[in-house]
Amino acid sequence: MRIKYKSVDELLKLRDAGLAVSEILDDICAAAVPGASTADLDRVAANGISRLKVKSAFLGYQGYPAVLCTSVNEVIVHGIPRDDEVLRDGDIVGIDFGSFMHGFCGDSARTIVVGGQTSPERQKLVDTTRESLEKGIEKCYPGNRLGDIGEAVQLWAEAQGYSVVKDFVGHGVGRQMHEDPPVPNYGRSGTGKRIKSGLVIAIEPMVNAGARDVEVLEDEWTAVTQDRSMSAHFEHTIAITDNGPWVLTQAAPSPGSP
Repeated sequence: MRIKYKSVDELLKLRDAGLAVSEILDDICAAAVPGASTADLDRVAANGISRLKVKSAFLGYQGYPAVLCTSVNEVIVHGIPRDDEVLRDGDIVGIDFGSFMHGFCGDSARTIVVGGQTSPERQKLVDTTRESLEKGIEKCYPGNRLGDIGEAVQLWAEAQGYSVVKDFVGHGVGRQMHEDPPVPNYGRSGTGKRIKSGLVIAIEPMVNAGARDVEVLEDEWTAVTQDRSMSAHFEHTIAITDNGPWVLTQAAPSPGSP
């Protein structure tokens, strides 16, 4: 495992990349209304890429055909946007987006509720998944271990009666979208690689309302819950600093912000 720790100058470039991702995600989420197709959301993302003069991290990655992943209801991750997939009031949609600026990557995901009507069960799943990410971020201090992050995510989600997907994990971020180390959304406190200042990671819990088992569809990208229960996904790119976590893909300040 070769971890690439980042200098202050590199962190500032990663921050610019992260803010661009956050801005484009804001636009995509605003466009995710009943009647919009997931391909419409992909076009919003493409327009944002052009406007901010960034480069897509997804398009062409291992053959992926879009600039955005749109994962509706039982889709966990890697849903491919389509013109014939139209959002309905009450759907939940995971929106995963990444782009490069200054040669560095920003990577983030949000799950939102479409429209004004949804079940309390779906809303609770979305809220819990976002909270589990926040619990993981709270452990991003020098001297802690990756297992501390994973355990925090897992315990929060499972305490609400949900399961954490183990087939996909978070990762380091830098000049490449996926770098070492792998960052599981599960684990045991006190285990795993010790984290230190200069590490940049993406934490991205994927939480299912039912069992954690995954099925990948024939397109070889779309990952769905095997039992077709609902799933939600959140992700931030985080820099570990001496003052704590700096959430690079969030406009609001965080403990490690300079």
